[in-house]
Amino acid sequence: MPEPADKKSVAELVFDVSERTSTLIREEIELAKAEVTEKVTKLVKGSVVGIVAGVFAFLALILAMEGVAWILNEEVFDNAWAGFFVEAAVFLLIAAGAGYFAYRSLQAGAPPVPEQAIEEAKLIKDTIQGEDAQPKPPLKPPEAKP
Repeated sequence: MPEPADKKSVAELVFDVSERTSTLIREEIELAKAEVTEKVTKLVKGSVVGIVAGVFAFLALILAMEGVAWILNEEVFDNAWAGFFVEAAVFLLIAAGAGYFAYRSLQAGAPPVPEQAIEEAKLIKDTIQGEDAQPKPPLKPPEAKP
């Protein structure tokens, strides 16, 4: 059973504080690692699913583009090439929109910063420093009496 604080020597108290501080710092580092790992895992999973979806969409679009181009050529245009160019322009606009959406999605998840660990570290720092470290308002100079 640990001794009461009032019966411990100063050296023992300093050792206890040092030991607890190092334990606390190790735990904060572990929290930061866990947070970064979690965020990177989410980014990788989202990226892989997006790539797979893109591949399947591309394969389906190859077939759909061919059909739409021939329909445009027969119903709207009198030549065999105009439908393919109109269709290419539409798909380039769709690709630009999808690229912008992907850019915004990746920006929302990056960079993987351990926000919880940083907040905890700030709280611990404030607690350890105590009220003595708080900025105090400047003292007013004494007023001269005439």
